[in-house]
Amino acid sequence: MPTRSSLAQFMGLLGWLAVVFVAAAAGAVASMDSSTFYAQLVRPAWAPPASAFGPVWSVLYLLMGVAAWLVWRAHERGPRRAALALFLVQLAANALWTWLFFAWRLGALAFAEVLVLWVLIAITAALFWRVRRVAAVLLLPYLAWVTLACALTGSVWRNNPGLL
Repeated sequence: MPTRSSLAQFMGLLGWLAVVFVAAAAGAVASMDSSTFYAQLVRPAWAPPASAFGPVWSVLYLLMGVAAWLVWRAHERGPRRAALALFLVQLAANALWTWLFFAWRLGALAFAEVLVLWVLIAITAALFWRVRRVAAVLLLPYLAWVTLACALTGSVWRNNPGLL
């Protein structure tokens, strides 16, 4: 595979960042009134404050975009394509969770979906590892945060039967 120019590399980075931030925007639309709803919920003592979610997700989306770009840049065409295809699937699942939980208030479905999301992220990280190890490492904070999200979604769903 021929080496891409610096401009192509930069445009590729911008493209992957755009992809992840479009997914973030799709989720943000669903969570426009999330702070009011989140404040009404019975949450465990270990739940992060509502103000933590925006900054954390911004950093995670940035890391995801860079990770995808690193895989995109790799020379291994076969593994790269599969890894990036699964990356896009998990990104769509990520956006879907926000709609299930905040917009549609389907707690059981949101909990099941976040578990599926966790598996998709883990497999994506494993595929990224085969292509560019640093890209897989960049997904680890995302996997850790979604691990917390799994526990939090399950807890909040069980503790708020009238709202979710």
